[in-house]
Amino acid sequence: MLPWLMKAEVVSIGTELLLGEILDTNARYLGASLPAHGVDLFYISKVGDNLERLADVIGRARDRSDLVITTGGLGPTEDDLTREAIANVLGEELSVDDTEAGRLREFFAKRGAAMPERNLKQAMLIPSARVIPNPRGTAPGWWVERDGKIIVAMPGPPSEMERMWEREVAPALEARPDSGRSVLVTRTLKTAGVGEGHIDEMVSPLLKTNNPSVGVYARADGVHLRIGAKAPNRDEAQQLIEPLEAEMRSILGDIVWGADDETMEHAVGVLMRQHGLTLAAMESCTGGLLMHTLTNVPGSSAYVRGGLVSYSTEMKIEWGVDAAVIDEHGVISDECALAMARAVRERLAADIGIGITGVAGPAAQDGKPPGTIHIGVDAGFAEPQSVSYQFAQGREAVKRRAVSTALAMLRRTLIAAL
Repeated sequence: MLPWLMKAEVVSIGTELLLGEILDTNARYLGASLPAHGVDLFYISKVGDNLERLADVIGRARDRSDLVITTGGLGPTEDDLTREAIANVLGEELSVDDTEAGRLREFFAKRGAAMPERNLKQAMLIPSARVIPNPRGTAPGWWVERDGKIIVAMPGPPSEMERMWEREVAPALEARPDSGRSVLVTRTLKTAGVGEGHIDEMVSPLLKTNNPSVGVYARADGVHLRIGAKAPNRDEAQQLIEPLEAEMRSILGDIVWGADDETMEHAVGVLMRQHGLTLAAMESCTGGLLMHTLTNVPGSSAYVRGGLVSYSTEMKIEWGVDAAVIDEHGVISDECALAMARAVRERLAADIGIGITGVAGPAAQDGKPPGTIHIGVDAGFAEPQSVSYQFAQGREAVKRRAVSTALAMLRRTLIAAL
């Protein structure tokens, strides 16, 4: 039996990764997943579709790691070379597996098409490899085990890779002997409205612990606090985390809005549902991004009335913003944002209205620098609130920051007034 695998490397394959045409989300996903299975990820490599370089990278990864995970390069085309590279590294011959070839032909037949002969390369195996099923595509994975080392080859499309990892690879790793095994379990608390330095001061006594440990990180949706604990199994690690999390929540109070994979839009949706309220938004510089974000939550139709994208000054006035407010304060102002929030609340018969105006950039507008944002929240049950700031980090980042800030304001309004 092999010892429990502790040291791993991910190899992301594809020239498109090197050229920046797509983001390597697979490596990020695996990096977040491996510690919970007792595997330490030491290296992440990227390599293009070149057989010599690919074999060199996989060979070096296998020399220095117990587990090598590759993603990509398992398609049917000439530049899909992962199988050939692994075969070269191990000095083994590729041959077509009849069972896998039959599965591929059946896959195409169910779709009313004949299988191109080129796809037969996806049915190839080496003696040390076994097939990892892939019901979401034509590219099966490989589990290659030899000389105390394991290579796991998975397809590049994230939906296929993630399913294969969750259903096939991770359970197989979990089933291995656990001598000397430890797992890392993490819990992330998410906060909004207080800066990173202040958060660090608030939880300073908790930062001195080693196991569990605490890290403080600034993110686009606020400041995150990650608690990590190592133990022989998940239950014991969780027991280490729970008292520290409880103490942290006691210190931070209402500024904690969620944990782990929860999003601010989901947290806001929970509060809206609890209180039976509805909302509407009038957006200028964000161009509908707030509505897009809110409606990404399943069931959001229960509380989202709708949104208006008033990109021009004329549309703001046509949809109910008092022209006198714009004449006096300008379209990029707190007063205009509040007038937009009030107008959309009344026009769409919602309980809460949100208005966003500003300069997304890259050029200045009306004498205001790029990144200037004004947000107003108008609720029939609370005093109207507005906020303004400048965030000059590029057009897309400005828009997303405005949406995150609007959601945080909405959450504070709900908590304070209800």
